[in-house]
Amino acid sequence: MRLFLSVLLVALALCCYEANASACPAFVADLSGFLWKTPGLFKLSLAKYNAPEEAVQAVLDVKSCTDNISIPRKTILTEILGQITEKCAN
Repeated sequence: MRLFLSVLLVALALCCYEANASACPAFVADLSGFLWKTPGLFKLSLAKYNAPEEAVQAVLDVKSCTDNISIPRKTILTEILGQITEKCAN
């Protein structure tokens, strides 16, 4: 449950740091991929950032925890993130 809340708080902070902010589509895709993609596919999507290997490995370590979230909870989290993104765009 703590990881679920952490991911949600990070999404809120990044999406809604201003009242009229709208989420970058790449951020939304990456956040969704963080929850749903396999580690290999997600690592490929991180390649566009040219991040150091240590940083990529750190993200993949955290992803290994989110991979343990049940599918129904991932679905709920995805819906919540969609609602947050929608509200931030308005």
